[in-house]
Amino acid sequence: MKVYYDNEVDALYLKMGDETPEGVIEISEGVNLDTNSEDKIVGIEILNASKKIDLKTILSYTLEFDKDLITQKTA
Repeated sequence: MKVYYDNEVDALYLKMGDETPEGVIEISEGVNLDTNSEDKIVGIEILNASKKIDLKTILSYTLEFDKDLITQKTA
């Protein structure tokens, strides 16, 4: 998932993959789901984003990895 924010228009876009959107479903005012031809969600657009969510939580994040998952054992 990729996150894009345009501070000039206060719009946030969450891109779920590489598919091109073919349709839009408005789930509430200023919140739209981009869908493909099979109605799979491929993106989420939030207009007036700073008024709807705390942008700090979505634009800054950390990833935690389980050490056992990234440690390769050799024989």
